[in-house]
Amino acid sequence: MNLRLHHEPREAIGLLKHYMKDLVYGANDGIITTFAVVTAVTGAALEPRIVLILGVANLLADGFSMGASNFLAIRSVEAIRRADGLGLAEPFPFRHGAVTFGAFVVAGAIPLLTYVIDLGDASFRVAVGLTVVALFVVGSLRATVSDGGWLKNGVEMLTVGVLAASVSYGVGALVAPWTG
Repeated sequence: MNLRLHHEPREAIGLLKHYMKDLVYGANDGIITTFAVVTAVTGAALEPRIVLILGVANLLADGFSMGASNFLAIRSVEAIRRADGLGLAEPFPFRHGAVTFGAFVVAGAIPLLTYVIDLGDASFRVAVGLTVVALFVVGSLRATVSDGGWLKNGVEMLTVGVLAASVSYGVGALVAPWTG
């Protein structure tokens, strides 16, 4: 059996490339799902404090779920590789899970900032602005280590986020009248 140990890069750009999938996956989903909570609560015309309750619950529970899922997925692929007699491709699944969780929580906190500092009636509008910028910046940063220009990558991630937020807002507005 050929179990060649994979070594992680030591330089910053190499580490960034190695963990880019985890960073983008975690940050993108963190921003989008947390902002989906914000837009659904706003669409349903619920109290702003509900944004914080559901948003923080989402950050921790969904962030943990994503990190654990990434860990388990890598472990599963490595088990298949071992069964097939292939070398070890990724010996550090826990690190990938932790990076996914960290990126999710840090980026996912952005849509909640305006509710934490309580901007009152402006909270949603400012949250939209911060989220749009965050989605574009995270998308653009992919271009530092991959093909494609920063503008294309930024717009791609922004588009996915805006579509998800639109669905969430619409669902909140549609379902709210049925609940009471």
